[in-house]
Amino acid sequence: MSRPRLSVGTFGEMLFLAKPNGHIEARARYRDWDGKLRAVQATAKTRRAAEAALKQKLAGRALFKPATGDLTADSTFAELAAHWLEDLDLEGRIAPSTRARYESLLRESVLPTFERLTLRDIGVARCDAFVKQLARKSYNQARQAKSVMRLTFGLAVRHEVLPRNPMDAVARLHKPAHAPDALTPQEVNSIRLAVRFWETGIIPTGPRPDGQLSAIIEVLLGTSARIGEALAVRRRDVDLTSPMPSLAIRGTIITLKGHAPYRQDHPKTAKSRRTVALPPFTAEALRRRLAQVADPSPDALVFTSRNGTLLTMANVRRQLRRVLKLAGIEGVTPHSFRRTVATTIKNNADVELAAELLGHTDTRVTIEHYVRRSEMVNPVTAVILGETLAPDL
Repeated sequence: MSRPRLSVGTFGEMLFLAKPNGHIEARARYRDWDGKLRAVQATAKTRRAAEAALKQKLAGRALFKPATGDLTADSTFAELAAHWLEDLDLEGRIAPSTRARYESLLRESVLPTFERLTLRDIGVARCDAFVKQLARKSYNQARQAKSVMRLTFGLAVRHEVLPRNPMDAVARLHKPAHAPDALTPQEVNSIRLAVRFWETGIIPTGPRPDGQLSAIIEVLLGTSARIGEALAVRRRDVDLTSPMPSLAIRGTIITLKGHAPYRQDHPKTAKSRRTVALPPFTAEALRRRLAQVADPSPDALVFTSRNGTLLTMANVRRQLRRVLKLAGIEGVTPHSFRRTVATTIKNNADVELAAELLGHTDTRVTIEHYVRRSEMVNPVTAVILGETLAPDL
């Protein structure tokens, strides 16, 4: 009678042999992941110990299989990270800026701790402790590191190098309480005054201002655009002749380390591609700015450097920070205007309209990250209670 065929990952009958030195050798046939039968043995002083040692060996072989290429359970995390980044490049489905951010997260946050550890040595407990320690320094850094680690280990699971992703069982991070830093109308006007005073040139702080910073701020306030989206606006994207002036958000500026900045022909997400009606103050700022743009072509950028090249987000942030510091105003970034727009629309209309204007697919993102919560409950409650619970004397 022929022996029953072993399925992949199983072993046959265990045999025991006495060795000349008095030790016991346990043997079994194991069907490896490549389909081949191989003899596996373990030796110990007693039969029970030899059996336990052999079962441990077989369990190890069952958990891990050789992966495509040279990636195995004994590879280091640094080797897995390199394979994962190569896999991203092969798929080509993510934006270069996202790929660069993933690589930066690995290099700066994760690899200093994990790069020399083998995949076999990295378990849930180690990952959980790492994420919690990182969260004590920065919640956002820990959240991003957790995400990129899950994606990286996911490659090892797909290639059956690991049986499970250790990040799946890591404890959930609890975000600290944070109120979005939306500006009040009075603060917005103070910033406008500070920037316009600086643009008069009375305070010498480098090259003479060209008026672009004021125009950029009015575009941010009138459209909710991200700073990269505002700097990517072309002549063709602006319509100031229709009864309702509008601006089409169709791209963004991308800056990758080691590469020249460039205009990407789509915004951050699919829904971020939108056309926004302009309030009068933004339309007027764009009219003045377009009158200064020498290039008449439809693809000419509205905002550029002095030599006609792309104006980078870092330059605008640095300029805004320097100007507002002179005015004694701190903590304001280009993104502060986006949060201000979201809060203003939500308070005067609803959060759905605010999310639509910002290009969000989920109102929860708008509420959590962009809308400053008002402590004042809707006054309509007083009207309702006055009408229903007033004393009947």
